[in-house]
Amino acid sequence: MTEHPIKIYREGGILEVTLDRPKANAIDLTTSRLMGETFKEFRDNPELRIAILRAEGDRFFSAGWDLKAASGGDAVDGDYGIGGFGGLQELGNMNKPVICAVNGICCGGGLELALSCDLILASGNATFALPEIRSGTIADAASIKLPKRLPYHLAMDLLLTGRWFDAGEALRWGLLREIVEPAELRGKAWELARLLESGPPLVYAAIKEVVREAEAMRFQDALNRIVKRQFATIDRLYSSEDQLEGARAFAEKRDPVWKGR
Repeated sequence: MTEHPIKIYREGGILEVTLDRPKANAIDLTTSRLMGETFKEFRDNPELRIAILRAEGDRFFSAGWDLKAASGGDAVDGDYGIGGFGGLQELGNMNKPVICAVNGICCGGGLELALSCDLILASGNATFALPEIRSGTIADAASIKLPKRLPYHLAMDLLLTGRWFDAGEALRWGLLREIVEPAELRGKAWELARLLESGPPLVYAAIKEVVREAEAMRFQDALNRIVKRQFATIDRLYSSEDQLEGARAFAEKRDPVWKGR
């Protein structure tokens, strides 16, 4: 087992988090807590703008919850740390984009972790499943998220049968942004991250808060909150230097310079 289950790499405003627990990149309580601390630092550091989540190895992105650790004493309802399982599923106020790069098997909690990200890229050899049904338990986060992101009957098919599906099917149903060659996956994720890094961080924050909070609201109620600046990120955006910079840059026919303030 690797001594350090996650690897961190930073370049400019981009943080790359790499899961590295051979052979299946399964997540135990210790790893989950480390991931939570890492993503909290990413969320709270104003110099960091975009995160990439990936995994080492060609065969597994992540098999999800570490059943071997569970048999050794890790309780399934134990302390996953800040942000819940994998550090992302329950991390509040995560208003920065997170990109997931999936190579190989992505199942159970591994798929739920990918679903916690904003954009998912995958290699052509990526495969997905929610096999919890076969071990007599529930894919809890996926049971909440999938019916909101996929047609109901497809979501229920995946949850009730635990069947495997490939990257092509995931792309057809809109779970993936694109499919790339395995050797190009990391580079593509960084290319996308650099594109987002060049964009307006305050607008990204506003988009993420509105999308998250409006999910359980009526359209008009959500729109009223935007217009009345009742979302913290909207209020900050509408009072920011970046808001003025965007208008000036458009009028002057130049690229804007975003400062995040």
